[in-house]
Amino acid sequence: MEVKQEAAVGATKPKIVSPFQLAIVLTLSFWSGSFGCLAQTGTNADKQAYTKRVLESTEVDLISSYYAQEGENAAVTGGIGTEELTDAAGSIVVSIPLNDDDVLTIDAGVSAYTSASSSNVNPFDGSLPADAFVASSGASRADTWANFTGSYSHTSADRNKVWSGMASVSSEYDYFSIGFGGGYVQQFHQKNTSISVNARVFLDAWDAIYPSELRPFATGGFGSFRQSELTGNTDYAPQFAQFDNEKRNTYALELGFSQILHQKVQGGLTVDLVRQEGLLSTPFQRVYFSDVADTFLEGFHLADDIEKLPENRFKVALGGRLNWFASETIALRTYYRYYFDDWGITSHTARLELPIMLSDAFTVRPSYRFYQQTAADYFAPYDEHLSTERFYTSDFDLSEYIANQYGLGVSYTDIFTKLQLWKFGLKAIDINYFMYDRDTAFGSYIATLGIQFVLD
Repeated sequence: MEVKQEAAVGATKPKIVSPFQLAIVLTLSFWSGSFGCLAQTGTNADKQAYTKRVLESTEVDLISSYYAQEGENAAVTGGIGTEELTDAAGSIVVSIPLNDDDVLTIDAGVSAYTSASSSNVNPFDGSLPADAFVASSGASRADTWANFTGSYSHTSADRNKVWSGMASVSSEYDYFSIGFGGGYVQQFHQKNTSISVNARVFLDAWDAIYPSELRPFATGGFGSFRQSELTGNTDYAPQFAQFDNEKRNTYALELGFSQILHQKVQGGLTVDLVRQEGLLSTPFQRVYFSDVADTFLEGFHLADDIEKLPENRFKVALGGRLNWFASETIALRTYYRYYFDDWGITSHTARLELPIMLSDAFTVRPSYRFYQQTAADYFAPYDEHLSTERFYTSDFDLSEYIANQYGLGVSYTDIFTKLQLWKFGLKAIDINYFMYDRDTAFGSYIATLGIQFVLD
């Protein structure tokens, strides 16, 4: 689970949506068939094959997390200002075996956050003077995100093929999204080789919300403030226009290959292709022009315009992993990904994880992740864009930066589910903590707790 979703990977909506935002993870467990039920009757031998169920019993996963961040480059206020945010999230994932081969998975999650930066969409609705570095106490400071996803998988009788499908719906105060997709996995060579393909489509609809000072100018008005209240350039007249298109479509294709290279070494390759179309700008993120005189109200810099980005984006990510099982108690998991898109961003991600089994039940997992990206062609910091540019953003998620993430996880596993809660047995507990820091005056941490029960 990542602490901060880099612009290279995530959607273009830079408002901090919980980077641990709870989306469905469909876990496909492959079980080799057990053969050998051989019975003798007289002189005839009758072979019978027994295939183990893909999922033996209903499983319930309870997942919760708490996330906090701080920074000084809020995109809502044009690249300056507080980025303080806290988010508490929870979800329940229920996996139900329909028969020997089919599994239905239902994931329902909710995330409630309080954001200092988004509160400044309207910095004048609080009790204190407006300030980019102070959260407004108005209604825009908090919101709730909700998601529901259903997934279905079918595994062939020989357990070498898996077909899956999913559908999802999610909602927040300024957007609504539906998604659907499917996948296929094929295993070869006694399950030593695997290839996979997954396709996803997400159809989003914005309910565009603009910076409060710009809204009247869309209809030729001047706003509720008086011109005499302004300082700096008192002839405030931004050339603001609302977006005509408030739809955004995302099409994603993932190709995967994995191979057991040695009894202690496993590797894999992935190719991710993503195409986005529609409103890829965030309507309430301000931009300031260096060739336009500054206007202030209550010390707050009024926007010259909102973020404007192309309506198309194509992303490519090439990844590779190599896992080495050094012994029965220690393993080394490595991962590298190279990313590029047609907005000018390239990035490198490297990750190391060292699971250590302390006993049959307990495992600790220290980890480290390094990330580096270049800036998008359309990025410039606060008050450095020109009004003659066609596209512009001051969202530091699209800037050049280096980030480091340090993590520690602890897992408890009891395959015999000795501890019982009503009709459910406790199978696993997973606790994780991650610290994230990047060189643009931004830092965060996240703590997660996952508990898995099995219906006896």
